[in-house]
Amino acid sequence: MLPSCIDHLVEENTQVMQQNAVQYLRKIRNCAVQSLWHELVTYPKPGLVSLVDSGSHQDMDANTFYSSIVSLRHYFYHIASLGLEGANFEFLRSAGLAAEARMLRATAGVNTHRGAIFNLGMLAAAAAYRYSQTDTSLTLGEITMKIWGEELALHRRKENSHGSRVASIYQVGGAIKEVLSGYPSVYKLGLPVYRNVLTMTSSHQLACIQTFFTLLANVEDSNLLHRGGREGLERAQGLAQAFLDEGGIHLKSWDVRALNVHRQLIAFNLSPGGCADLLSACLFIHRIES
Repeated sequence: MLPSCIDHLVEENTQVMQQNAVQYLRKIRNCAVQSLWHELVTYPKPGLVSLVDSGSHQDMDANTFYSSIVSLRHYFYHIASLGLEGANFEFLRSAGLAAEARMLRATAGVNTHRGAIFNLGMLAAAAAYRYSQTDTSLTLGEITMKIWGEELALHRRKENSHGSRVASIYQVGGAIKEVLSGYPSVYKLGLPVYRNVLTMTSSHQLACIQTFFTLLANVEDSNLLHRGGREGLERAQGLAQAFLDEGGIHLKSWDVRALNVHRQLIAFNLSPGGCADLLSACLFIHRIES
């Protein structure tokens, strides 16, 4: 039997560890919410909703997105707590479905963040899982593959959803493939650009814009395929690549050129929502892994 003084120290240490874990779960939640907010306020962001306009969308605006973000704050804490426990994917999926229902109630049925619920939710769970481990060398993407990849690979999309239809017609993997591959669009494309521009300019906004255009130029965005087919995807990618080839945000008149791309995507009713989700993922990973 432990002496009472040692027993007291053990209990005190356990309480401190629990308090630290709660604080970290709150940090994860805050980083996820902030990432969604910073994605929203990034402008110009071709075809997408911002504080300035609604892009190619008639059924939503910045207020809709704000309501959605607020509705998701408890979800990110909850799914992070599941990740801390090493819960299996079915529990994460159930949390995501409940969050989706709350989002739809908050937005009067408008899908604002279904992709982010999945992408950021998995990253939040991975961040909490890593916190519980002694080996913290793995990236969040690698943890997602290692811990939930096998279960996720067996997961079936909702029948008749935009994602399942696009995947079937155009043979693209979409968000599930991105997560199963360890978020390559984030780690190999978006994140290096974000950190490089942030170092060069000290401007978070410029880094977000350059990162978004980089993602837009390279990612097979399911939302673009849904709205514009292969032609729409290639049109958007071409416009984004031309912006980057001309110098991107490093060009003096970058804002005029970026706004022109934004207006062209609106004219063709194109909306790269998948790239928006990946921008949020970049911002989240940068905050957590830094």
